[in-house]
Amino acid sequence: MPPEHGHGHAHPVGFDPTATGPDPHSAAPQPGRPFRLGIGGPVGSGKTALTAALCRALGQEIDLAVVTNDIYTTEDADFLRQAGVLDANRIEAVQTGACPHTAIRDDITANLDAVDRLTERHPGLELVIVESGGDNLTAVFSRGLADRQVFVVDVAGGDKVPRKGGPGVTTADLLVINKVDLAELVGADMEVMTSDAHRMRAGAPVVTQSLTLTPNAPDVAAWVRRHVEVGVGA
Repeated sequence: MPPEHGHGHAHPVGFDPTATGPDPHSAAPQPGRPFRLGIGGPVGSGKTALTAALCRALGQEIDLAVVTNDIYTTEDADFLRQAGVLDANRIEAVQTGACPHTAIRDDITANLDAVDRLTERHPGLELVIVESGGDNLTAVFSRGLADRQVFVVDVAGGDKVPRKGGPGVTTADLLVINKVDLAELVGADMEVMTSDAHRMRAGAPVVTQSLTLTPNAPDVAAWVRRHVEVGVGA
C-alpha cells in the first residue's frame, strides 16, 4: 500500500511531495475578467467553511462565484449549495481524479474551464473563489489560475505547523490560522504559533480567526475586498 501523506490519500512509493518546481504557467492578465482568489490548505483546516463565510460576507456587495476541487466527489460544492451561501448556478465542482494540487498548479485546465463556464453564465462576475481540495503544505496555486492565494492551517494540527514552513505557509499572499477557539483544548500555544508564522513569512500578512466566534471572517473578508477593488496590483 502506498504511504499516506497526511492529506487523505496515498502517493506511490518514491513520490516527492516537495518537488513542486517552478510554476509551469505564466500569470494571466487580470483586466476584463473576474479576480481569481485561490484558497488552499490541509484537509480539515476549514477551507470550505472560510469560502462559505466569504460568500456570506461579500455576496451582497461583490458579484462572485465559486469553483471547488475534490478528488472523486462534489462534496465541497454540495456543502456550499446546501448552506445556501450562493445560488447553486454560481458554484462549479471540479473532480480532480488525482492529488488536488495537480489541478490547481500542474494542469489548471479543468479549473480554468470551470471559471469560464461561470463567467459565461454570469457576465458581471467580479470575483471567483477557487477552493483547492485538501492537500499538504506545498500545495500552492499556479499564478496562471489564482491572482492571489490564501492558505489555511488550523490549531488542531498543533502549534508546530507554521514553523514547518512549505510554500503554502511561506509564499501565500495571506496565511490564515483557523479555529483559534480550540487552542486550549488541543494544547496549542497561540503566541508560539503566531510568532512562528510571522517569522516564517517575513512580514507577509497573517490572520488568526475562529469562524465560531466571527462567522463572517471579517479580517479575511476585508483583505479580499481590498484586493478585488484594486486588482492584482494590491
